[in-house]
Amino acid sequence: MTKPIAIGSDDAGFRLKEELKKHLESEGHAVADYGCASEEPVDYPDVALLVARAVAQGDHDRAILVCGTGIGMAITANKVPGVYASVAHDAYSAAKARTSNNTQVLALGARVVAPELASTLVDIWLRSEFAGGNSARKVGKIEQAEQGLGDTPSARGQKRRKATPK
Repeated sequence: MTKPIAIGSDDAGFRLKEELKKHLESEGHAVADYGCASEEPVDYPDVALLVARAVAQGDHDRAILVCGTGIGMAITANKVPGVYASVAHDAYSAAKARTSNNTQVLALGARVVAPELASTLVDIWLRSEFAGGNSARKVGKIEQAEQGLGDTPSARGQKRRKATPK
């Protein structure tokens, strides 16, 4: 990889992000840190959107996001067109996130995954490449669906209405 790996976290993921940054640099990877810079409260969507937009713009081929569970970061990053993010808490999921789903963003939960395991998951994910085959057809369908979402009311800036009980 020639581009730096983007990394970002909220306050819950700050310590794990710092551990992962050290690990990546020790493995010879360039790292671009998008924050946060301490354990002071930071909203995960702010960081996830910043990182995901940088990936979508081509500044980074891969990115790692860390929050308490990884879930909020993944949900938010997936809102950026062209970006595929996945949570992984085990080796199989980390590999499949790349080989089957072609993700560019790995989301980890600092309250779920210990630092040593997180480093292992990152290594597995970085070594994995998209396998294509049947997965290419399926990922292609996701890309087609994403392109069709440009005409939705929420894409035009309209607010979602909450369902009201009858």
